[in-house]
Amino acid sequence: MRPVFLFSRDPLAPRRVDPEFAEEARAVRATGASVALVDHETLTAGDAAGAVRAMARGERDAGPVWYRGWMLPAGRYAALSAALADRGHTLLTSPERYRTAHELPGWYDVFAPLTPRSAWLPLPPGGAVDPAELARLAERLGGAGPAVVKDWVKSRKHEWSEACYVPDLADTARLASVVTRFVQLQGSYLTGGVVLRAYEPFRPVGEARVWWLDGEPALIGPHPDTPGLTPDPDLSEVASAVRQLACRFITTDLALHEDGRWRVVETGDAQVSGLPRTTEAKPLFTALTTAAAR
Repeated sequence: MRPVFLFSRDPLAPRRVDPEFAEEARAVRATGASVALVDHETLTAGDAAGAVRAMARGERDAGPVWYRGWMLPAGRYAALSAALADRGHTLLTSPERYRTAHELPGWYDVFAPLTPRSAWLPLPPGGAVDPAELARLAERLGGAGPAVVKDWVKSRKHEWSEACYVPDLADTARLASVVTRFVQLQGSYLTGGVVLRAYEPFRPVGEARVWWLDGEPALIGPHPDTPGLTPDPDLSEVASAVRQLACRFITTDLALHEDGRWRVVETGDAQVSGLPRTTEAKPLFTALTTAAAR
């Protein structure tokens, strides 16, 4: 059966794909696969059934589904999976595998030798930050040296000094200030809790985003933040970790350490990873269409 690619719809033109994904949808149609639409706003508001109402029950034999849209909390993705199952569709990435790739605690142990040392603390959105608890968290990274603050999915690197970078974990007052500001700015979008990542210096060559499909690199391109920089990373060690993680479709963002090692900066579920518009999309979607048939 032909796979279905479920794209976020344009909120201003509900019968169309969101403009951010329009070029990708054209690449999908060129492979012969089908395109369907999901209402992202309705889905994130908690009405998964309403979000996929446009996928008529008569499409029960249309095939398995790759989601391709805006980032979703793991709980909302699970709700999407259930709503699609009610209409006879199966997501090719299960909710469990989505969470594993999407949230740092799910992938960290597998990638630990290849990524900055990390420690995390569960915290709900708007939760109070306990400076003493943060100091204990910092001790797990040695209690000194620079670090980066993020949640289980995202950082606020564009507010680097204010809500991301801690020059020295030994300065517990500064640590508490940065984490508190990070939690404030994340607001309801805070995912999982607070993560401290040991800061590592990277060469200014840009990050490579590698798209992995069934354990093999399907596409190697630039990171969306630096589309004009196209480094060529060594994937030998990363490939082994990707296969061990056992998620069908993921991305790894790789940066070149000053000492010459390629390091994993971030891992994510590729269904919600950004693809620069300067990158040719058709080869990736051709590979996804072929993989779905397997």
